[in-house]
Parts: sequence; structure tokens; C-alpha cells
Amino acid sequence: MSSPFLELKDIHKRFGALIVLDGVDLQVPRGQSLVIIGGSGSGKSVLLKHIVGLMRPDKGEVWFQGQRIDHLPERRLMEVRRRVGFLFQMGALFDSATVGENIAFPLMEHTDRSPEQIAQIVRQKLEMVGLPGIESKMPAELSGGQRKRVALARAIALDPELILYDEPTTGLDPIRADVINELVLKLKRELSVTSIVVTHDMQSAFKVGDRIVMLHEGKLAFDGTPAQIRASEDPVVRRFVAGEADERELAGLNSFRRFGA
Repeated sequence: MSSPFLELKDIHKRFGALIVLDGVDLQVPRGQSLVIIGGSGSGKSVLLKHIVGLMRPDKGEVWFQGQRIDHLPERRLMEVRRRVGFLFQMGALFDSATVGENIAFPLMEHTDRSPEQIAQIVRQKLEMVGLPGIESKMPAELSGGQRKRVALARAIALDPELILYDEPTTGLDPIRADVINELVLKLKRELSVTSIVVTHDMQSAFKVGDRIVMLHEGKLAFDGTPAQIRASEDPVVRRFVAGEADERELAGLNSFRRFGA
């Protein structure tokens, strides 16, 4: 049997006394669109950073295409990262560089392509995200949704095999968020990439995910299909999917008294 495209084995991570990941096991087959959900501070983004080697586990192993990567030196990790596209939560564009220069950056850093070849790739990636001809614009001239799409064009500049999306629809209105969801599906279809999407947006999760996992108190509280999570009887899972606070989370509101009462 072939090894999984990506595998996390017994991943533990803590920051001081705060336990963030507590023995997470996860296998991702090639070509799957996996969505990771969970409350704020549940470790979703921390898990993403372990996958790309931006963080290393206190205990456990990270395997990418049959190679263990969590113990690799930085130079070897750079070789792995070239095969991974990362869409950061806020886009992380260089404000002092044009759109074209932002997308060209990984190509100039990691390839020996000519300026003409790089310019052609930049044009292709912008067309792929539906923003042709804006190479000369500055990030400040773009809307939030456009900046996300430019950041996505940069994330796919090196034709990655895996794309990691960290809260890709945060800060966007429902229409612009749906454009990003459609792009996630388009890139999976046209580039045959494996996708891992961290989000708290359940509408997005249901649209782009073949599979959804939920982090809660450092562990996987759920692992299944969108249809299975909709039908889950687990109260923690049900409340998160429905967006309903429990009595403990509402306790502070119930104890509030109007000043002077």
C-alpha cells in the first residue's frame, strides 16, 4: 500500500502551560480537499505551520510524500516548501512592490527562469485567479478580495503540489468569499493539487471540502465528510456547525447587571 501524500503522527505542541496540539494523527491522500475547523485558539493555524515546517512539534512526526520533514535542517526544508503554496490569512503581500513583483518573487528566489519567462508566468497566474493585466498596480490600490486573489496567484507561482489556505475568506463579504471558494475548487480541478483549508466559515467548509476535521482541546473531535458532520450527534460538533454558544460561554452575559440597577 502506498504511503499517504501527507501524514501527521502523534503531533504535540504547547506554548508554556498552554497545550495546543495533544496527540493529533492525520492522513491526507493526494488530491483531497481537506478542511480544518475549530474554535479560536484550537490550533488550526499552528497545525498548518507544522505541515510546512514553520513550526516543529514538541513530539511526533510530519511526513510529506513518504519523507519525514519535521527534523530536516532549514536548507532541506526549503526544498519541501517549494512544493507547497501557502495563502496566509491576511495575504502577506509586499506593500512596496507591484502586483507583478509580488507574484514574481518566489520565481526569482527559487528558479533560474529568465525575466521574460517570469513575466509570462505572472500573466498566466493572474489570469487563473481572474485578475488579468494588473501587474503594475500596487496592493494598496486593490480591494480585500483582490489582494487575496493576488496572494493566491503568488502561492501557485511555483506550481505546488499542495496548497495551504489559512482562513482564506476572513474579512470578505459573502460574495467575495464565494469567489475565493470557487478559486479553491478551480485550482484543485485544474492543477490537480491537494488542498488543506483552515476556516471557521462553515459555508466555505461545506462548499470546498471533500472531508472536514474539527480540532477541539488539542485533539480531533471529528473526521468525516460534510454530510457526516451535518448529521453528527456530538454536542461540541453540533454547536460549532450551528454557531451556538453553550451555557458556560454565555455565563458572563447572564451575570451582567445594568449599572445602577
